[in-house]
Amino acid sequence: MQERLYNRELSWLSFNHRVLQEAQNPEVPLYERLKFLAIYSSNLDEFFRVRVAALRSFRALGKNTRKELDEARIKNTLRLIRHTVEEQQELFGRIFRGTLLPELQQHGIFLLNARLLSPGQQDFIENYFKKEILPHLQIHWVQGKAGLPFLQNRALYFIVKDADSERFALVNIPSGPLPRFIELPSLEGRHDILFIDDAIRFNLPNLLGINIEGAYSIKLSRNADLPIDDEYSGDLLEKIKRGLEKRHIGPPTRLLYDKEMPASLLEQLKALLELNKNDLIPGAANHNFNDFFDFPNPSSDTSLVYPPMPPLPHPVLDQAKSLLDCMKAGDNVLHYPYHKFDYVIRLIREAAEDPQVEFVKITVYRAASRSAVVDALQYALSKGKKATVFIEAKARFDEEANLQWGEQLKASGADVHYSYPGIKVHAKILLIGRQEDGVIRHYAYLSTGNFNEKTSKIYADHALLSADPRLADEAARVFDLLERKIILPDCKNLLVAPFTLKDKLEGLIDKEIANAKAGLPAYILLKLNSLEEPAMVEKLYEAGQAGVRIKLIIRGICCLKPGVPGLSDNIEAISIVDRFLEHARIYLFASGGDERLYIASADWMKRNLHRRIEVAIPIYDVEVFRQIKHIFELQWQDNCRARVLNAEQDNPMRERGEGAARVRAQEEIYEGVRG
Repeated sequence: MQERLYNRELSWLSFNHRVLQEAQNPEVPLYERLKFLAIYSSNLDEFFRVRVAALRSFRALGKNTRKELDEARIKNTLRLIRHTVEEQQELFGRIFRGTLLPELQQHGIFLLNARLLSPGQQDFIENYFKKEILPHLQIHWVQGKAGLPFLQNRALYFIVKDADSERFALVNIPSGPLPRFIELPSLEGRHDILFIDDAIRFNLPNLLGINIEGAYSIKLSRNADLPIDDEYSGDLLEKIKRGLEKRHIGPPTRLLYDKEMPASLLEQLKALLELNKNDLIPGAANHNFNDFFDFPNPSSDTSLVYPPMPPLPHPVLDQAKSLLDCMKAGDNVLHYPYHKFDYVIRLIREAAEDPQVEFVKITVYRAASRSAVVDALQYALSKGKKATVFIEAKARFDEEANLQWGEQLKASGADVHYSYPGIKVHAKILLIGRQEDGVIRHYAYLSTGNFNEKTSKIYADHALLSADPRLADEAARVFDLLERKIILPDCKNLLVAPFTLKDKLEGLIDKEIANAKAGLPAYILLKLNSLEEPAMVEKLYEAGQAGVRIKLIIRGICCLKPGVPGLSDNIEAISIVDRFLEHARIYLFASGGDERLYIASADWMKRNLHRRIEVAIPIYDVEVFRQIKHIFELQWQDNCRARVLNAEQDNPMRERGEGAARVRAQEEIYEGVRG
């Protein structure tokens, strides 16, 4: 029997392949293609540290438990992951060596290896090595089963084989404290650059004083899940802090190695690190391509990077003397990264200076490292306002930063709340309470994206500014829930997970099914980061089979198989990977001709619908509704960066019909916002 759901892990790898396609796309400027390689590499690191680590953890379970978890399926998934990643790594290498390096050379930029250094460059590297690199090097000799030190997560090392004995040297590559790339003295009209790896490789004979058989780079990924034994007992905050201290020493999940490494040496490493063959991924001579985010660009050629697309002013909010008055007059929507994020900061600061404002409340999932939002909250506190801040202490890889912001805000007088045991708060809400005519009136900022001015320039999101009591008063109830004043939010308009969101979505789909059977307009338009929740996938299959037309725009994981005869004939799906990261969630239902539209923080995944506090916001304002639906329609028409998601998830680019106009949605949206 054919599987009805596409494997989640393989679907994620298919998404990362779409990132790799952008690195391969000649329409993308050269330095941006290098960045897509860096994004691919960074994504893959996280995948192994989190998802593969979770799959590998079954080995530590008892035999009966492993059987219950379908050990054979897990092992097969790990094999398929390894096979898929190896294929992608081969493509990665062909793109980098076969396309991007030659194109760099056409622009006078040469990434050299040690064999190509001129005598003058060799002298430069010898001096640079002695002054800059040597103080950071550590050398460990390993022979037999002894001597291998602890390998740091994601750090780079050389395995240097002694030709005259069975031992090898482990030498670190200090790409953390030092730049990964060294700009060399060059002839007029060219720019020569060297990996720090190759600078070390060039100096290894003098450094070690041995006859070197070979030097092979490696990188180890470790389990990044926080080791929190029990979220439901004790001090969760302290457990998270202790877990952060242990994250860097988690068990190994992947060894990326130079494919030229001899099999006997690889087998020795595998045994020393207690890995199996599915944990071994062959690669090129250099790893950690996420460092290409910082690859030097000595050229003045502007065609090597994207043309500027600075965030634009909002036509109404920019002219408003008071944002609060503007919100009282009617709803407005911001479309990031096309609009400026400044209005969020301005709104908090306006609230700080308004004598009638009594409080500001906000959820923080991922704040910027230097956060203007936190600065504005501290300003509000300095003006005597009450500030309540809910900080998600379990936002993966941002836990430490979030704890620091929490401590800083608490020291400034904020009422700071942290994670619920067993659940994350993923909703993005800002609430302002203002005394008006003897009662508190609520003003709400409800978003699909984080309160982060840095990511707002690259993540595509929507944010609604509203004083509509149907929305703002229910946002206040969500904060009552977060502050543990109530147990259930009891919202009639907002859909709140894990309480009502899934049930309400199933009800909306059921209505489309009934309308399709009754001959009424029946369609569903969904834009999500990921579609994985099995019950929701089955519900969409049911709707499609009943005659509901379904269009999906899915950036990442898609476990639904579109276009399968007899299963999903009425379901089409595309994925857009482009300059900006598509992060917004949009749900639109025909509703018999009276369309219902929501923007949301929630993907249709088990974790979002069952284990997170999420909010879906109904759009009542006619103009806001029109804008968001228009953006979806533009993206559905994209024939430049849209891939067709099919049952195989092999990512064919959407074909442009003969005579069809070129549509690149992100450019069209930007021009539409600019007016």
